[in-house]
Amino acid sequence: MARQQLPPQIKKKALKNGTERYKLCVDVGINPTTGRRAQFKATYDTADEAKEKLAEVLFQVNKGIYVPTTELTIEQACADWLAGKRIKKTTLTAYTYALQPLRDRHGSLPVQQLTKKHLDDLVNDLVTGMRANDKTGDCKRAPWGPQTVNPMLDRIENVLGSLVAQGQLARNLASLVDRMPGTKKTMETFTEAEVRTLLAEADKDRRGHAWHLALSGLRRGEIGGLRWSDIDFEAGDHGTLTIANNRVSAKGEAVEYNTKTAESARTLPLTPTLHRVLKRAKAQQAAEKLQLGNLYGPGTHVVVNEVGQSYHPDSLSDFWTEICGTAKVRKIRLHDARHTSGTLMHLQGVPVAVIAAWLGHADSAFTMRTYVHAQDDAIRDAAKIWEGLVTKCDQAPSAAATRKKSKNRKHTG
Repeated sequence: MARQQLPPQIKKKALKNGTERYKLCVDVGINPTTGRRAQFKATYDTADEAKEKLAEVLFQVNKGIYVPTTELTIEQACADWLAGKRIKKTTLTAYTYALQPLRDRHGSLPVQQLTKKHLDDLVNDLVTGMRANDKTGDCKRAPWGPQTVNPMLDRIENVLGSLVAQGQLARNLASLVDRMPGTKKTMETFTEAEVRTLLAEADKDRRGHAWHLALSGLRRGEIGGLRWSDIDFEAGDHGTLTIANNRVSAKGEAVEYNTKTAESARTLPLTPTLHRVLKRAKAQQAAEKLQLGNLYGPGTHVVVNEVGQSYHPDSLSDFWTEICGTAKVRKIRLHDARHTSGTLMHLQGVPVAVIAAWLGHADSAFTMRTYVHAQDDAIRDAAKIWEGLVTKCDQAPSAAATRKKSKNRKHTG
């Protein structure tokens, strides 16, 4: 029987002990990482094993799905992906934070060796409170929930998906990992009475105008980023306020940039109350500047401290909690003051499209879903209205009874 000739990619090699091995070496195209010619090399015990692997590799190469071996680590893959993002600093900070647990635990691991189990174990440990880089369970941290775990998996999926698109990975394992069931944050809003109580206390507070702005629907970043040049006290009936700047926290540092979205940039009419409190704040700051002279800071922003320096965004949240305590109202989040504005406008019959424009939303449906909430008093009022409707229906004579009564009148007449 004729001896089968080996394919040119397979070479038989005899070892010193007389054992035979079969060395496979096949061209697989260009390595996307190095830009050089790539080869697949491996050694097998039998010719059949080598032939089987050769057929598999050639099939993948011909289909364009072959992925060459790379030493790219997870750390480098994450760093490269982040470096390629053209996004706001705050968004980049959020992405970096989301990827950190994976980098802490598996940063040195070649990305092609990452398994679904690696990701499942990471999620399980984060949910139970184990630190991402600790495998003993001795070092605990606050457990992660859906709001942090799911964005982490989404960002990992983005990184791996980019590598798949570049031909450096065969598949995206993060897409196979189950996300945690989502839980929405509970939104709270003040009642009309609570708003009046807090604003009455705000009138005694040097930063009181900030709380008027918050309850008028401005975001925290919009309050902190508002400048005196954005306010025109003479325009319209009582002046206008233009939202054109955002002051937010990124990695603990206060940074400023344009508004959150194009729709967030808007000009609002000042109410008589807002006109009054802003005028008072401007006069207060002018007096402080006069007293400090050259020691006074820029003083360009509407909400500043006694020396003209803008507050850190996180400080505004702390001051809001303090004023809620002083006013003896519920301590809702500063952002919930914005929800309060939308909800109370809605309950007063303001059209949703107008509320969306006031809050700086492009989508009225989003405003309804996210920023407009029912309140207990309004629900009780709805119950009274329904009861009145039902009672009237019960007391009204039926159509049949009315016809019968009319017929009897005709016969007796």
